Amino acid sequence: MTAVPPVIDTAFLAAAAAAELEDWGPLEEGTSADIPMSVRGLTIWSAPDESGAEAGIWECTAGPSYWVQQENEVIYVLSGTLTVTPDGGKPATLGPGDVAVFPRGWRGPWELHETVRKVYVVF
Repeated sequence: MTAVPPVIDTAFLAAAAAAELEDWGPLEEGTSADIPMSVRGLTIWSAPDESGAEAGIWECTAGPSYWVQQENEVIYVLSGTLTVTPDGGKPATLGPGDVAVFPRGWRGPWELHETVRKVYVVF
């Protein structure tokens, strides 16, 4: 008798670049009182345990922000451009089609040059 592999139920979202997003409010990490940054997003998947792992789509308007990674994050930029600079490191500009990994403990400024939309996974 041949073993049948288990069916893997996975979250799927076609056309992430055009998906309808929810208003997630102002960006807490924003660093300019003169440039309010607003976030919209959609959680596609959340871990069923207490790990906080999730995947989704995140979109934010232009402006400066400062990040301290509390978890690992992988992003795929769908639209817009941003420059990320690890504290004490060199800046890198990311745009559509770019993938970046921000390990737990990464810290530094992000400058969103225009509205940015990304697919993210945090774990």
